[in-house]
Amino acid sequence: MKTYLLLEYQLGDDYLERRTPLRAEHLGLANAAHERGELALAGALTEPVDRAVLVWSTDDRSVVESFVAADPYVREGLVTSWTIRPEERRAEVAMASSEGSMPPGKMCLRIQSRWRR
Repeated sequence: MKTYLLLEYQLGDDYLERRTPLRAEHLGLANAAHERGELALAGALTEPVDRAVLVWSTDDRSVVESFVAADPYVREGLVTSWTIRPEERRAEVAMASSEGSMPPGKMCLRIQSRWRR
């Protein structure tokens, strides 16, 4: 089973005002990590915009730490602190249908969760 790491960014109060000139570089790093199969999901939380989460498809902390070291949001102080934490619960989502194939309009989600002890 695959292991995931959660990178959580604490964002500064002026994050929204300051991110525009850094956004292309930040998204370029994120897209490259995604294309390598390392970054599974990422985004800022809203109401309020005070944190962002990035879910990594790896158990290698150095992959995540390298991203943080290169991220302009961190370098330029938009991120005031960050943490890396392993996931505590695993969920696998698989597409399936009652016929065993995936014809359009006949798909459903099958979710399997495994808890660590």
